[in-house]
This record gives sequence, structure tokens and C-alpha cells, in this order.
Amino acid sequence: MKHAGPAALDRLEPLLARLRGLPGLKETSRGVFYRKGKAFLHFHEGLAGLFADARFEGAEFERIRVETEVEQAAILAMVVTKIAL
Repeated sequence: MKHAGPAALDRLEPLLARLRGLPGLKETSRGVFYRKGKAFLHFHEGLAGLFADARFEGAEFERIRVETEVEQAAILAMVVTKIAL
């Protein structure tokens, strides 16, 4: 699965805009977010749709589907919860 390109990121722009507004996240390049100096969240695209790789626990990234608005709202809630901790 490849990293999300410009067209895929365009589809995620409403989610990206919300992520940009969260304290503690730094967007180092479009769609790539760091938290406390470590890679935290980025996006992929493939035949199965759009996915986010997020580092919520430990050193490993967790792949989460973000194809629909409902899925995007879910990952946003997960990120907000993680930042609040």
C-alpha cells in the first residue's frame, strides 16, 4: 500500500483541516503529523480505499480505514482522546 498522493489527500482535506487545528500535532508535510517529536499519523491509499497509520500505543502503527465520513470522524475522536491523555 502506497502513501497517499495529492488526489487522495484532497479527498481527506476536511479531516486534515481538523487535525491541523488540534494542539500538540505538527504537520511536517501534507498529511504527515508528528506528536512530541515522533511520527504519529500519516495516510495510505490502495485498492481497498484510504487508510491512516496512527501510533496510539507503543512503537507500532495501527492501520485504520478512513474511506467514509463516519470512519474519518472515528479516527478524529481517537486522536482527540490520545492527545487529551
